[in-house]
Amino acid sequence: MKWQTLLASVWVVVLVVSMAWVGKEGYRSAIAYEQAAQESARMMEAEQVAQSRLKDLASMLTFGMVKNDLKERLDRLRERQEIEKKKAQRWVLIFGGLALAALASFFFLTPRLYTSLLSLAALIALVNGLVTPIMMVVVHKEVEYLGDVVLSFESKGILGSIAKLYESGNLPVAAVILLFSVLLPSAKTLSLLFVSLYETRPFAAKAVRFFKKLGKWSMLDVFVVALLLVFLSSRGTDVSRAEAEIGIYFFLAYVILSMAASLAAERMLDSVRS
Repeated sequence: MKWQTLLASVWVVVLVVSMAWVGKEGYRSAIAYEQAAQESARMMEAEQVAQSRLKDLASMLTFGMVKNDLKERLDRLRERQEIEKKKAQRWVLIFGGLALAALASFFFLTPRLYTSLLSLAALIALVNGLVTPIMMVVVHKEVEYLGDVVLSFESKGILGSIAKLYESGNLPVAAVILLFSVLLPSAKTLSLLFVSLYETRPFAAKAVRFFKKLGKWSMLDVFVVALLLVFLSSRGTDVSRAEAEIGIYFFLAYVILSMAASLAAERMLDSVRS
């Protein structure tokens, strides 16, 4: 029996460490993709496009003796951007597979270990969902003689968006997103983890009952983030590309894992009472 408990504990540690590492790598790839996309957008600004057009003309007049280094640099940036995008998508898929493995651990873990695992997994997903970019918005416009130019580029995560909203004077919107996407999810996840460590204490049952009552409001997490996405993607009338980034998938993984952790905590307390 002791070796079974040891194996289960090792499984939990390996899974949690793997999720933390994959989440970190996914974040790094997402940031690298964001930086490459931002540099590409700068290369597509009106001044840079005008210089590129002049170099194209010089190259044509000199029969290729003058090279358009700006165009070559832009091509390299776009290639790097595509590579980092694929890497970020791959990491988030691996994270999703680990999250499914955590959910499937129900069949061989004790209620306490299972609750701890899901709480830790939800916490990792939440942290990554808050710091990783969730949306990229690029505003294009056709300019005479220049063609397609980039007017603005913006890529934000949830925390970055809250700071931006606060700085721009949208305090009510920033407060709502802060409450439902940062403070309440963090309190819920940490409380469930605490309950899994002290499941025999009287306050454990009260904490689970409290979050169970909040269960019908749990989808507000997703709803508020959806509102944030709409807010970011609707800025300006010339938006030609609004792209969801992997931060939104980390946050959705958090929502699923936290709901499962709440159910696991309730089951754990039922087994303690019986």
